[in-house]
Amino acid sequence: MKIIAGTARGMNLVTPQGRHTRPTTGRIKETLFNIIQADVPDSRFLDLYSGSGSIAIEALSRGAREAVLVDNNKEALSCINANLKKTHFHDRAKVMPLEVLHALKKLTVKGKAFDIIFMDPPYGRGFEKEATGFLLNSNLVESGTLIIIETSIDDDISYIEGFPCKMEKVKEYKTNKHIFLRI
Repeated sequence: MKIIAGTARGMNLVTPQGRHTRPTTGRIKETLFNIIQADVPDSRFLDLYSGSGSIAIEALSRGAREAVLVDNNKEALSCINANLKKTHFHDRAKVMPLEVLHALKKLTVKGKAFDIIFMDPPYGRGFEKEATGFLLNSNLVESGTLIIIETSIDDDISYIEGFPCKMEKVKEYKTNKHIFLRI
């Protein structure tokens, strides 16, 4: 897996082995960043269920001011830290080795909203619904915040209709989709 654009363009990243994570393919990552390219420069970026950290690192490479990466898998955390060190973004990134809801509760204490929040939880378990519900009732979002949820192509997203945000776009791929929500 490589960084596609920006100051770390072309750098190879390490990814966790096994089936605990599903690294976002280069083509899907490129499509995602083409969609959000105007939002990324100087943003505060939150990456939930970070895996290798490639999404947040791509955002940092493209000019995000800072990123917070959250994962509680030991191998994923090792990859995140190695990738941040390799790309020299460790000074603009904070790694939280916690379960996502626990990390979100800790982040609310600081009370600083994020510009972009990306989450790619394990598919089919409803984690995205719970995390999005928490975010929408927290000080971690404000008017203009963009929340991007990656889910399986088959996951029901009708729960979003009850949330106080606008669904800007749903981008479908072969096996998964990105849902773009704007506060």
